[in-house]
Amino acid sequence: MRSLYFLLPGTDGKFACGGLFAELKTMELARQVCDVAVVTYQQREPNTLFLDDVLQQDTRNIIFVVSWGFHVPKLVKRLQGRAVVYHAHSAGYGFRLPSRVPILTVSRNTMGYWGQLCPSSPIFWLPNQISPEFSDRDQPRDIDVLVQVRKSSEYLLKQLVPALQPHCNVVLLDQFVDDLAGLFNRSKVYLYDTAEYWAQYQVTEGFGLPPMEAMACGCQVFSSVNGALADYLDPGFNCEAIGTYSTAYDVARILTAIQAPTAKPLPDDFFDPYREDKIVLRLREILTAVNQFFDHVAQHPADVPQLSPQRIRKLRFQRFWQKVSQKLPIAQK
Repeated sequence: MRSLYFLLPGTDGKFACGGLFAELKTMELARQVCDVAVVTYQQREPNTLFLDDVLQQDTRNIIFVVSWGFHVPKLVKRLQGRAVVYHAHSAGYGFRLPSRVPILTVSRNTMGYWGQLCPSSPIFWLPNQISPEFSDRDQPRDIDVLVQVRKSSEYLLKQLVPALQPHCNVVLLDQFVDDLAGLFNRSKVYLYDTAEYWAQYQVTEGFGLPPMEAMACGCQVFSSVNGALADYLDPGFNCEAIGTYSTAYDVARILTAIQAPTAKPLPDDFFDPYREDKIVLRLREILTAVNQFFDHVAQHPADVPQLSPQRIRKLRFQRFWQKVSQKLPIAQK
């Protein structure tokens, strides 16, 4: 089993975000399967490998894991000739990857995107982890509505929240907290609306951890269902859609959920695929397949046509010409 080197621009300061934390969680899970290390490539950090130095060494027994969205094409080009895996959190960045780069997707939504864009690449589903602390502690809930400000839509913050505040206790979370699971366990309803945020960046919601973490803690979730949220959210059954038709319609449904909760607790097996033991089992199988794939790549060239823009244009022209050719004999008669 080759070692995994997770490439990150940095691990602190301006690089701190949900994607970084999810990647570091994945690295810790992978540690149960093989040797792993963090490698930074934009800033040097104490006691951390730096990419410039690593590339001066023998890298034949290393798989480089790239994940940082817009940096991926340049990193893949820089690592040409080496074993590289793309850990895809989101979709919509617009680049394609050579078939020698396996793709590990955190959601089925993202897997479908890459399955269409790069069908000749090895593609696997490896969901993000829901940590054990995210569970229902069966305690009193003193917060009626919890909202995380970051990534929330203008509608949510400027229309819906002001409309709710005269009627219930709304808590806006605008900074990092150590115990998010504790806040979820104190809250009756959690609001999440990111379609507007991701549309601005022209990429997708890659997984949407907060709504699932809130659900695991027993919150009633009102959420948008954009991108990978559609993997597990089912409006009317395990959540409610937000931003539906009018502010008054949203307010009425949220207040009803606060005053007379009707949502049934989700069974534990709903969260099983996202818990540590199941992810490690899946990761072991995936990494075994990936290692076998790179063994094959070392001995054989690629010969499956890639679905490049040029190939798509060629196929469209062939289809067009075939239709024209079929009509020509009729016109000649």
